[in-house]
Amino acid sequence: MKTVRISRGSFNLGDYERIEKLLNDSQQTLATKIRQLDGCLHSWAGIDRGSNTMVNVGVWRSLNDAGQMDTLAETRMLAAEFTRQGARFERPINNYEVLREI
Repeated sequence: MKTVRISRGSFNLGDYERIEKLLNDSQQTLATKIRQLDGCLHSWAGIDRGSNTMVNVGVWRSLNDAGQMDTLAETRMLAAEFTRQGARFERPINNYEVLREI
């Protein structure tokens, strides 16, 4: 069953540009690694200035495929860097079984 994985983070008002730059700078390295994982159908990163939040959303072929993100070294390293830069992540990261697709 397809799975949607959503990682959420927040940051302080004055940190938008720094967090946005980190998201953009991490794109190429992380995208390459995610593409190498089994079952990744889609992956997005987004940021919202109004709420000082960011999300990473992935659509995976299965829950097991989505779980690969838990052990991907690059995501752990990036999470540590974002945390050093003031980001706070919601834990646990949730994986949702897809009930409807339009």
